This record gives sequence, C-alpha cells and structure tokens, in this order.
Amino acid sequence: MDLRKLKTLIDLVSESNISELEITEADGKVRIVKSDGAVAVPMMAMPAVAPVAAPVAVPAAQAAAPAAVAAPAPAVETGHIVKSPMVGTFYRASSPNAKAFAEVGQTIKEGEPICIIEAMKIMNEIDADKSGTITKILVENGQPVEFGQALFVIE
Repeated sequence: MDLRKLKTLIDLVSESNISELEITEADGKVRIVKSDGAVAVPMMAMPAVAPVAAPVAVPAAQAAAPAAVAAPAPAVETGHIVKSPMVGTFYRASSPNAKAFAEVGQTIKEGEPICIIEAMKIMNEIDADKSGTITKILVENGQPVEFGQALFVIE
C-alpha cells in the first residue's frame, strides 16, 4: 500500500467517529486504531512473536509430578478446504428455522451456496468453489470466523 493512501486512511480515521479500521489487500494488511488521544496509529501486520517468560521456581512436589499431557496436534484435513473469504459470523442456513445449505455427506456443485457469513449486518452467501461431497463442517452455527479460516472439507 502506498504512503499517500495510508496517510488518507489515517486522516479519515482521525476525523471520523470510528475507532478502528482494518484493510486487507493483495500486497498486505493494514490496521489503524485510534488511541485515547484521538490520533490514529497505523499497525502493519507482523508475524507474531511469543513473549519470553521469566523462569519460575517449581516446588519439589510439582517437579516430581509427570508432565502435563500436551494437547493433540490438530489433524491435517484431507480433501479440498473451503475457507472464509471474510471476517464475520458463520450461519449454516438463511434463517434460524430454515434448512441448512449443506450437510455432511451431501453432494454439492461448484457455485452452489453452502453457508452465509454475516459481516457488518450484511448477509453474504458463500458458494462452493469445488464440486464434491461435504465430508466435514469445521465451524459451528453462529460462530465468529476469521478471514481464511477453514469452513468445510469437500472430497
């Protein structure tokens, strides 16, 4: 993103009532958050770095206990994964009482709607990007989803 565009976005945020703006483009992601002093601060997406914790003394009784069982690593999904094209709330049907667009074991065609993602009070139908059979639904109805989050597995 060029500096003139970034400067314009910062000015828009500082002059408006919004407190945060996030824009994703092919060449990167920019997040602008207005601080308490009413000045916008650009935050470029950077790889997450885990903080280094100071060593902690462990009592002898705990040191003798076996190590905690580590959480199992997430299984690698096989097949085609349909990912969320936006941040929002995932819905399997068009209304609470309506039939779900897609069920496990259902054969779907490319371009057929498989879910809805609500973003900023707008309901966006998400279409299958591949034909096949749905083998797994990875998100619960009404759950918030992130950009690029896996939603369905199609074989």
